[in-house]
This record gives sequence, C-alpha cells and structure tokens, in this order.
Amino acid sequence: MKTFRREYPLHLMLLPGVVVTLIYAYGPMAGLVMAFQQFEPLAGFFRSSFIGFDNFTYVFALPDFERVVWNTVIISIAKMLLFLLVPLILALLLNEVTKRWFSRLIQSAIFLPFFLSWTVLGGVIIELFSLSGPVNGLAEAMGLDPVMFMLDNSWFRGIIIGTDVWKGMGYNMIVMLAAITGINATLYEAAQVDGASRWKQMLHITLPGMAPIVILLGVLSLGGILSAGFEQILILYNPTVYEGGDVIDTFVYRLGMFSQQYGPAAAVGLFKSVISVALVAGTYYAAYKYNGYRIF
Repeated sequence: MKTFRREYPLHLMLLPGVVVTLIYAYGPMAGLVMAFQQFEPLAGFFRSSFIGFDNFTYVFALPDFERVVWNTVIISIAKMLLFLLVPLILALLLNEVTKRWFSRLIQSAIFLPFFLSWTVLGGVIIELFSLSGPVNGLAEAMGLDPVMFMLDNSWFRGIIIGTDVWKGMGYNMIVMLAAITGINATLYEAAQVDGASRWKQMLHITLPGMAPIVILLGVLSLGGILSAGFEQILILYNPTVYEGGDVIDTFVYRLGMFSQQYGPAAAVGLFKSVISVALVAGTYYAAYKYNGYRIF
C-alpha cells in the first residue's frame, strides 16, 4: 500500500495514454466481427447475419489472393533484410570517421528523409522516374533507351524496396550508432594492446556488442512482415503494376473501399494480423532460447 501511494502520481500520468490506447488501438478490434458476417453498413454489427468462415473461403479462392500474398512476402522480406543490413554498414562506416563534424553532417543528411511523409516523397519519386525525369535523362545521355519505370512490373518492385529503405534507414542507423557508443571503450584499448586491427576489433567487439540491438530491430520488423508499406505503395502504384506491387493492405483497401465487400476485407485483415502475431511470438521465442535475449 505504501508503494502504491508513493507511485500514485505516476499511475495518474499513465492514465491518458492508456485511455487513448484503449480507444484507438483496442476499440476498433470490435470490427473484426465483420470477418464472420455478411456485413451490411445499414444493419450494423448486431443485425448483420453471421456466415462463419465463408468470407475466408471466398477470399482464399480469389485468383489474385495468392499473388498478393507472395508480393507482400517478397517485398517485406527484402525490406526487412535491407533495413538491418544497410544501416548496420552505415553505422560501422560512420563509427570509423574521425572528423566529428563530418560524421554529424552525414548522419543528418541520411536521417532527413525519415521526417518527410510519403505524400511528399511520392511526388518526388514519380517525377524522378518518369519518362522525362532525371533518371531517364541520364540514361539517354549514356545512349540507353528511356524506360517507363513506374509502369513496368520488372522495375516497380525494386523501386518500392529501394526508396523505402532510403527513407527509413536513417532511424535504424542512429539506433545502431547508439549501440556502438554503449560498448565499453576498454575492450578496444585491450584489443589495440594485443595488436588487433580495426577489422578484427569490428568483428570481435563491435558486432557482438551490437547483437542485442540488431536482434531487437529484427524482431520488431517481423511484426510488419505482411504490411510491406501500405502508404508508400498506395501513392506510387497503379493498375498496370498490380502484378508486381499489389500487397495485402492495398488489396484490402480496394476490396473494402471500392468493391464494398467489407466482410471479405475484414477477413483478409484478420488473416494478416494472426500471421504477424505468430511470427513475432516465434521470433521472440527463438531469440530468447538461442541468444538469451529478453525485453525485460
């Protein structure tokens, strides 16, 4: 009781955040009942008829569903791997820079796109890769034929992956740099005394010291492995690149908003959420069992 009285103000400070989370994160989960209903907006949740798993059977049988799932998995895995690999390389390289002002300048330049919305960056990317854009202009200057990048399935998926990694890599890079600064400096001093090169120090001190953060970022990224970047793809894609760029979230958006098939759209959303939770739980268990990693 004494502990509760002492921490009472802290619990009160948490209350607004808890209320907002309950309203905006857990409250909408009541809409998952649509996945098991022949939902009619005018009838609402209580008067719409229940049809069991018919919505799931319907969406799984759609000819586009398998393609959409494969697109989502391919794009998400590529993004997840590059989101770990590219910031890791950048953090290791910047850690070797001796000029602090130059290191801070590079960090700011890499981190800046993270603060820009896809609404802004989408327009920039479309102009860059348009038929009369700078990329095609450079290609023509080199004697190559112009390419309609944003209308070509063979290019569109790579553009989606590359631009998303470019936008978000600054955040993970800062996190990894913070992990490097937390490594005990005496380990490097001892390694230098023993004659270890910078390469050996990176392999045997820096990378092992960063392992917990890299594992954490990997676990967190697995939670969105079936998302693939809804906002980015919605802004950049068009019907001609559905074959290579259509993902689960954009499929749900079209199914619910344009076709007004609310029940099937909710069924696909629930399917994605269940798979994501299973992946996060499995990855966390593997990290705990084989690497001793724990959140608390």
